Amino acid sequence: MAKIVVKQVRSVIGRPEAQRKVIAALGLGRIGKKREIEDSPAVRGMVAKVSHLVEIVEK
Repeated sequence: MAKIVVKQVRSVIGRPEAQRKVIAALGLGRIGKKREIEDSPAVRGMVAKVSHLVEIVEK
């Protein structure tokens, strides 16, 4: 299965709790942190919810 690299580029300070939980579920938490994750509809939905906080690099 394909993988995507998700990088956090903005802080979660002042963001709603739901967005904080999505960032944590993606394995992020600090600006600049990257995670390589299996590409699936569930992950794409999570990334869409916090698209203003992360960048995606497809592999």
